[in-house]
Amino acid sequence: QVQLVESGGGLVQPGGSLRLSCAASGSIFSIILMGWYRQVPGKERELVAHISNVGITSYAHSVKGRFTISRDNAKNTVYLQMNSLKPEDTAVYYCNALLKGGGRSWGQGTQVTVSS
Repeated sequence: QVQLVESGGGLVQPGGSLRLSCAASGSIFSIILMGWYRQVPGKERELVAHISNVGITSYAHSVKGRFTISRDNAKNTVYLQMNSLKPEDTAVYYCNALLKGGGRSWGQGTQVTVSS
């Protein structure tokens, strides 16, 4: 079992920045990929970015060049640095871990609101 705890969400004005954190605990050795997803009411959860155990990253087209995913293996933590935020980035952001064997763990979610 892997437990994920997100933090860092909040209210920010358009053009502003936020950094989300996701701390993992439990069976860390079983994690092969970590990522961030987001969801707005009435829509499906969508992938924002993910990072592999060797640091290979991938981003959704809508956030490329504005968001950066990174990881600190010593702290078992993944970050999502979000710059130049837009109102359409408003969503609940979820941390996700893909595990060996194909299972997934999810965090509880953190709200990000971009509004003036």
